[in-house]
Order: sequence, then C-alpha cells, then structure tokens
Amino acid sequence: MIAEQLLAPVPGGTGRYTAELLSALAETAPDGWRPRGVVAWHTDVEAARVEGVSGPRRLPLPPKALIAAWQAGLPLWPGGAAVHAPTPLAPPRVPGRRTLSVTVHDTVPWTHPETLTPRGVRWHRSAIATAARSATALVVPTAAVAADLAGLLTPRAGVHVVRHGVTRFPPPIRTLPFDLPERYVLAVGTIEPRKGIDVLIEAMAEVPVPLLLVGQPGWGELDPSRLAALHGLPPGRVRQLGRLPDDQLAAVLRAASVVAVPSRAEGFGLPVLEAMAEGVPVVHTDVASLVEVAGEAGWIVPVGDPGALASALRDVLGSSELAARLAEAGLRRAARFSWAEAASAVWRLHTHP
Repeated sequence: MIAEQLLAPVPGGTGRYTAELLSALAETAPDGWRPRGVVAWHTDVEAARVEGVSGPRRLPLPPKALIAAWQAGLPLWPGGAAVHAPTPLAPPRVPGRRTLSVTVHDTVPWTHPETLTPRGVRWHRSAIATAARSATALVVPTAAVAADLAGLLTPRAGVHVVRHGVTRFPPPIRTLPFDLPERYVLAVGTIEPRKGIDVLIEAMAEVPVPLLLVGQPGWGELDPSRLAALHGLPPGRVRQLGRLPDDQLAAVLRAASVVAVPSRAEGFGLPVLEAMAEGVPVVHTDVASLVEVAGEAGWIVPVGDPGALASALRDVLGSSELAARLAEAGLRRAARFSWAEAASAVWRLHTHP
C-alpha cells in the first residue's frame, strides 16, 4: 500500500484514512497475504510506520520525481503482487502484476475547482483519470462520490463504495497543555476554503460560546483571527489549537458542546463520524456525502449560509433535549461503520478480482 500521505506536510483526512486502513489491512489479512507500506525516498520515514505493517519500503525516487515518473507512465512498480493506493498517487499498472486499486476520495477537482490550487486541480484531474484507465478497481467512500464520478469518467473497471470506519482514539489525556472553555463549538479539519471555516466564523458572531479550531493551515491563506476581527468577535472567541496528537484530540472532542462541519464539499467527512462516535452532537452542511454519512443523526444546514448555521448551533446549545437526541442518534449511526469492514472489502478486490 502506498503510504506516502503519512509523510505529507499536511496529512489531512487522507492521512487519517491511510493510517487507519493500513492498520486494519494488517488485522484482516487473508492467509498468505501481508501488507507492506511503500513511500518515496525520504531520509526519515518514521511517520509512515504502522504497527503490524512491514516497511515502509523506500522507492529510489524522491516525492516529486516519483509523481512525475508515475504521471509519465514509467513502470516503477512498488512491489508485491497487488497494490492499493489510498490516494490518486498511484503507479501505472504493470502487465503480469495482479491488481491495482486506487481510492478516489472526492470529485472536488471538477465540482469545486475554486477550493483547490490551480496546480492541485490539474494534478488531481490527471491522476484520477489515469487511475480510471489503469486500475483494476476504483474505491470511493460514498455513493455520492460514485454518482459524481460516473458523470465524469468511464473507468475500465468497477467503482466500489467502501465506507470509512470509525477512528479508534486512545484514552483522552487527563491534563491538557491548554485550558478548555466550559462550553464551545468545535471544528476539526485542515484550515482551507473548502472546509467552510470562513462561514463558520461569520456564524459565530451570533453564537454566544467560543469556537475551537483543530487542524493545520492548508492552502488559501485563510486567517481565522483576521476573519474573527472582521465579524466583530472579541479576542479569544476563536481559538486555533493546530494539529493535536490523538490523545489530546480525544479530550477536546469529548468535551465539545457541538461539532460543526460547515464544508462546501466533501467525499466522506470523517469529523462527522468521529464526533458521533464520541457522543457529540453534529451540525453539518447539506453536502450529499455528509448527509449520506450522517444519515438522520446530524442537524443539517444549507452550504454557505452563516445565518442558518448560527441558528442551528444556537438550537443545539440551547436545548439539552435536542443535544441528547442528536448524540444518541450519532452513537447508533457511528456503530455501523468499521475499518475492519473497509479493509476486508479492499482485500476482496485483490483476492477475488
């Protein structure tokens, strides 16, 4: 399995997916099979080591050269009889090798190109189109992505919906290196335009609790502090915690009053599931994939509507009955998702092609 995303400067949700799936592949490996991580050439590959997974094996090219080589169709096979690429960074299939499956997380390069850099749009469109021509199977996380993809490309092989699982957080840390407010809205994800953080901050001008943001800055130079000041929020009402280790994230997540997922576009939306699995009520936009993942357990608002988002957050914060109902529904919904099931589905693509 290509594990390069674990070494990315901003691993994001695809980094979480890569780590969780690799671990689950090791736990569910069929007889005679074992997973091995593969990365480009890096001096330090420690972040790509996953318990139960051999490697990572380092290929002889650094990341940019490896990307260029695979884009050019050079047959630099990562090894093994079968390869799963958890992002569109994938090798061309080599004749005689068994199978190549590639995960396509979303169709944002076509449906919402303004939320990516121009270079990112070009690369993702090219990489996904190449995977559609070359791979023996495409994996998508939701039926919504499958439907979008069907209108854009004609893959040579099947498109398989394989849902993500629920993150297995460690016990939360007892003493955090920062203080938490008694009540707060939480948002988790890369700080970039697609995540709708600008809409959320505008909404928070009408919500009487602090907003905590967990995640690394992405592209787009989105400045939460500047946006908070622009919308008249006093200092401290929007706090950026950056990327947190899992034990700290677990503590911050479990203490949240409500998790907001204001994304403009998503392929799955792991923060929705992570919050629900911890019994935290969720308010999310009406993006098709988020609605699919949340089922009827989330409080839905229109994309890009700060007034509706503020109203929904106030409703949840102001009603312990509503918050409890959403939390209970979320727990039931999250219980239906499993990384072991996801890994078993990926194994089947290779053992029964």
